[in-house]
Amino acid sequence: MAIYALGINHKTAPVALREQVAFAPEQVPQALRELATVANVTDAVILSTCNRTELYFNGSTEQAEQVIAWLSEFHQLDSQLLQPHLYLYQQQDAATHLMRVAAGLDSLVLGEPQILGQVKQAYNQSRQAGTINPQFERLFQKTFAIAKQVRTETEIGANAVSVAFVAVSLAKQIFGRLDKVSVLLIGAGETIELVARHLKEQGASKLTVANRTYERGLALAEAFGAEVVTLSQVPAVLGRADVVISSTASTLPIIGKGMVEQALKVRKHKPMFLVDLAVPRDIEAQVAELDDAYLYTVDDLQTIIAQNMESRQQAAQQAEQMIGLGVAEFQQWQLLQGNVDWVRDYRQQCEQIKNELLAKAANQLVAGQEPEKVMAELANRLSNRLMHSPTKAIRQLVQDDQLEPQRLINILLDL
Repeated sequence: MAIYALGINHKTAPVALREQVAFAPEQVPQALRELATVANVTDAVILSTCNRTELYFNGSTEQAEQVIAWLSEFHQLDSQLLQPHLYLYQQQDAATHLMRVAAGLDSLVLGEPQILGQVKQAYNQSRQAGTINPQFERLFQKTFAIAKQVRTETEIGANAVSVAFVAVSLAKQIFGRLDKVSVLLIGAGETIELVARHLKEQGASKLTVANRTYERGLALAEAFGAEVVTLSQVPAVLGRADVVISSTASTLPIIGKGMVEQALKVRKHKPMFLVDLAVPRDIEAQVAELDDAYLYTVDDLQTIIAQNMESRQQAAQQAEQMIGLGVAEFQQWQLLQGNVDWVRDYRQQCEQIKNELLAKAANQLVAGQEPEKVMAELANRLSNRLMHSPTKAIRQLVQDDQLEPQRLINILLDL
């Protein structure tokens, strides 16, 4: 059995494909159960964010192939279309990848902090679904510890940069000042909360939050002095928005081309800046065809992101060293667990031999044989049975003239 990490991310596939492979939060519990049943894996974790969908599981090469087939079937995708965009890591490479992801080293924005919370959420969902066993428990706890160390002991989080921050930076570049700009935020999750925080820091004051659940939207709106509406009210308020930033878990677009056309008429074709941070997308791609609508997706933010990365490169190198040590410690724990299994199996084997010979000796005593003769025979049989396999192995190693195993034999047998 080996640890595997199977995934697709912003480096290997465009947003159009990634959104087809994404798992909505409500899909994850059922998907975990299906994955454990169909592929019969002992551990399973599904991480699905805007920029990646990854499956971590414990199994064999054959089971890894079954997981790939299941992923294609679950999302009703042609496996031939999906396969070229997938990556598959095993054992040390899988553990390294997980720790790099949790530390923000594999993110679209180097060092972004949100991913750690998303990894923890994925882990908690798997625990609730019963697909976390001791090995993955240890792996993920070590991952969280390393990610925390990276955050506290390096400058990876300095000059805070995230997809949310980049979206706000782009809006500021376009409008200059944000204090008189009207902003519509769609969604009320962590990403939109982070967007709202950055907007307030940049002086934005005309904020409106639209959310499927009014109460959830109200809680966020009150925290930032914003108005609140439901998603059904978006067409009515869209026309007054200079900036629209959306990030929801909706499986269908919330804003279509026709809705934006109507809003632009209301605005008398005053330009509108839209940023879609969601996967699957919240805003139809066709909106970009409109003359006065400027639509950006997460894939369009790469240039700005690159400008903010230089200060984090040195910190990333430090983080890689910490991750290397973390993976080595996890591997040592795995090795120790394997040794514990060997010791347990050997002791059980010896116990079985002992019980077998004791039962035979007891039968001989019941049959009236002399106790001294029975005890002598028991001792001889027990010692011969226990010495047979080690003696055979020792002879073979000596014949092969393997010096290192000979030293190991001396240690094991206390010779």
